[in-house]
Amino acid sequence: MTTERIVRIVAGLMILLTVGLGLPGSPIFASQYWLWFTAFIGLNLLQSGFTRFCPLDMILRKLGVQAGGL
Repeated sequence: MTTERIVRIVAGLMILLTVGLGLPGSPIFASQYWLWFTAFIGLNLLQSGFTRFCPLDMILRKLGVQAGGL
């Protein structure tokens, strides 16, 4: 598995988790403030699309995970 796929999987899981924690109708609801973290993840994905700067990608490369691209 490449760094790009891992970053996408982690981002998707974090978005689903924080939406679940932030929406009042969810069975795992904790606080609506979790939706701010969801927005932060979205903004980070947006900026990384333009700048190609992603901290998780850098960490994974240092751990020896194969870099990947489209």
